[in-house]
Amino acid sequence: MPSDEIVEKSHNTLNRKKFVLKKRTSLTKNYKIDYEKELNKAQFEAVKQKEGAILVVAGAGSGKTKTLTYRTARLIEDGILPENILLLTFTKKAAKEMLNRAALILDERCERVAGGTFHSFANLILRKYSSFLGLKNNFTIMDTPDSEDVIAHIVNTLFLKKEKRFPKKQTILEIYSKSVNKETPVKEIIEKEYFNFSDLTDKIIEIHKGYVNYKRENSILDYDDLLLYLKFLMNDNDNIRKKLSNQYKYIMVDEYQDTNTLQADIVKLLASEHNNIMAVGDDAQSIYAFRGANYKNILEFEKEFPNVKVIKLEQNYRSSKNILNLTNSIIKKAKTGYKKELFSNIDYPQKPAIIRAINSQMEAEFVSQKVLELLDENIELSDICILIRNARMSYNLEVELSKCNIPYQKFGGPKFMEAAHIKDIIAHLRVILNPDDIISLNRILLLLKGIGAKTVGTIAPLFKSKDYNAKLLPSKYTDSISPLFKIFQKYATQDLSLQELTEEIIDYYKPILKDKYDDSSKREKDLEHFLYLSSQYKKLDSFLSDLALEPPDTSMEGVYKKNIKDDCLTISTIHSAKGLEWNSVFIIGAVDGRFPSTYSFNSAEELEEELRLMYVALTRAKFNLFISYPVDMYDYSTNMILSKPSRFLNDIEENLLEYWDIEPEY
Repeated sequence: MPSDEIVEKSHNTLNRKKFVLKKRTSLTKNYKIDYEKELNKAQFEAVKQKEGAILVVAGAGSGKTKTLTYRTARLIEDGILPENILLLTFTKKAAKEMLNRAALILDERCERVAGGTFHSFANLILRKYSSFLGLKNNFTIMDTPDSEDVIAHIVNTLFLKKEKRFPKKQTILEIYSKSVNKETPVKEIIEKEYFNFSDLTDKIIEIHKGYVNYKRENSILDYDDLLLYLKFLMNDNDNIRKKLSNQYKYIMVDEYQDTNTLQADIVKLLASEHNNIMAVGDDAQSIYAFRGANYKNILEFEKEFPNVKVIKLEQNYRSSKNILNLTNSIIKKAKTGYKKELFSNIDYPQKPAIIRAINSQMEAEFVSQKVLELLDENIELSDICILIRNARMSYNLEVELSKCNIPYQKFGGPKFMEAAHIKDIIAHLRVILNPDDIISLNRILLLLKGIGAKTVGTIAPLFKSKDYNAKLLPSKYTDSISPLFKIFQKYATQDLSLQELTEEIIDYYKPILKDKYDDSSKREKDLEHFLYLSSQYKKLDSFLSDLALEPPDTSMEGVYKKNIKDDCLTISTIHSAKGLEWNSVFIIGAVDGRFPSTYSFNSAEELEEELRLMYVALTRAKFNLFISYPVDMYDYSTNMILSKPSRFLNDIEENLLEYWDIEPEY
């Protein structure tokens, strides 16, 4: 057969495939979201980074939340599974809002991203791997007042007679907490920060040992233990470290400047297998050293992680150009930190004003009158804030606001979770979850008539064994303790929901409440609110963990005033105002010796933090900014008259400010 015939035959017998050819116009991936359009250049640069270590230095009001939100969506659009992404924030609310917003701009996959606080993440991991640390998985978490009570108990046990200058339980807990979070021995913390108690170092260390043993024996952890044990877990178990690091392949940390040394170590361990870590923060807003935060974490990020890409967010979307001109001028005085120049497209003619008043009373009168003027300009009361360096500085102002019938709310009042009657209810729930929690058991039994500290020791074994048979009780205690046993037995044997259990405990507790408090009817409303909180959960351990880690931050008086924020001016400490913003902001008491505080004068680091605190205060304002100081403020700690404006306001270009002197009109 001729060769050309063979070729023709083979062509005819081939089973040919047909293809549809589509012309490709771009080599880039098609995204559902147009990231480049939605973000500014620097934000987009941060969001599109997928692999490696990234430090986003985000100036005040520069859209860091938006950046984290869009990066979460972008990672998922790039094919990363939600369960492989970890978003660590400093409040559970912040993480939830970011993930909800990401879900709105993309889809519901974003809500499956692991997000929360360092402490809530640690709690989740420790529950899972508790056996590796010799912990029971039903451990309870103490809040700060509970921790202080345990320390007081240990002090009274170890030292029947104390020196007159013995530190308070709050101070002892502060020492231990700083020791853990700064990873510094207790002895060194005392030498550096509490040297007036240096002669008691051995006793404080002995109390610390007793505190640690007590928590171990009773399956209790405090806030610091959650982070400490998480680090121990990953340090001492290489397989678990690798498993967690490979589980969370993409890590984002918000407010990195507020992390402490222990948290920074945890981040390094979690990122150890991949180095995919994005830290977002602003060294100029690091103001929580008193809580153990170490602003050096953000400054040393480039040393700790290889090949770090640094991106600066400098466009501010909050404040007018005039306000930013002042804030840029002041933060330039900082000796350390990333250099940034915030800019804005917001034009507003009013410059920030520095107001000199004859005394604190006149300062208060001026602020009150200026607030009324702002209201006449159709600025909402809820969009006005008065910032104070500490909570004691607003007494004159509060009196004057009341005279002018200006309603206000003050951040820093009594906390809902710190109320005695709420802590009583929580103690009952804690004992049900963890009968070894002797502090909570003491609390609920001492509420009962005829029960003393010695009796608790007799009855405690019945609770620990979960044997709620009233016949086993000493006869003289049967009537008082039997109702409690019935609730515990009912929960153990019946399928009660958490809300039903809480309702049973509250009904049992109400007669105790009426007997214990003259204002019991007012406190009953708090119990109703607590019952509502319990209805949002299915599991007791989750409810108690969230109450300890993310307590409802509402004052007892304000819980039921649903719309209080809508028609009230805000008075706030600067620390409490971080992350918030208002149309018009007053900073009062800006006198040298109060702001910065005299306590910071002998420490370069503390003085630098005071400067950052001023920067945070200034950047809360959108349009109007008023900084006032009296010229005859008496300082009781130094027995001096303070009269000069804050040193941070010195050497400011005159064209950046207006200077007002106020005098009484006779």
